[in-house]
Amino acid sequence: MDERLRKQLDFALEIDKEKNIFRQTHLSGHGRNENDAEHAWHMAIMAYLLREYANEEVDIMKVMLMCLIHDIVEIEAGDTYAYDEEAKATQKLREEAAKEKIYSLLPEDQKRELIALFDEFEENETPEAKFARAMDNLQPLILNNSNGGGDWKEHGVSAEQVYKRQGNTKKGSEKLYEITDQIIKENIAKGSLQP
Repeated sequence: MDERLRKQLDFALEIDKEKNIFRQTHLSGHGRNENDAEHAWHMAIMAYLLREYANEEVDIMKVMLMCLIHDIVEIEAGDTYAYDEEAKATQKLREEAAKEKIYSLLPEDQKRELIALFDEFEENETPEAKFARAMDNLQPLILNNSNGGGDWKEHGVSAEQVYKRQGNTKKGSEKLYEITDQIIKENIAKGSLQP
């Protein structure tokens, strides 16, 4: 086997570990906690289906790839819960180290390509990054809503915290933010979110 193919297969095997990184969000229907790979797959499909609601024209294949790779770093860095301010303080540092380690398994050209895509997602400036980030926020929100807001309730999350996070949804899609706003208001009324 040549060196390039060996590196590509090593990376493919390494990212299988993403299936072992469990998130705070539960699957719909009060299922178990979802893992990072399920989250990424769900986001990518949602991006494709909901692309007509992006605020700007997007390269949907690029958006989908961003969705699929954005949490690979959590294999090394671990999942950081969206509302855990203490863990978020070290998240960037942990993810930068993980990014270098994991993407270095690839041939150099593919390493540069995927790191650039990861960085673009993190910077949240391009239409593609904004829409991918909207999916990253909307996906757990709809799962949590399907479970009666249980994850928010369990962690004592406030509506203010959810609105702050969903600002990224608005940057990517005004239309989807309207849905987000409705869901948040419903969960305040049900007592799942602290007002």
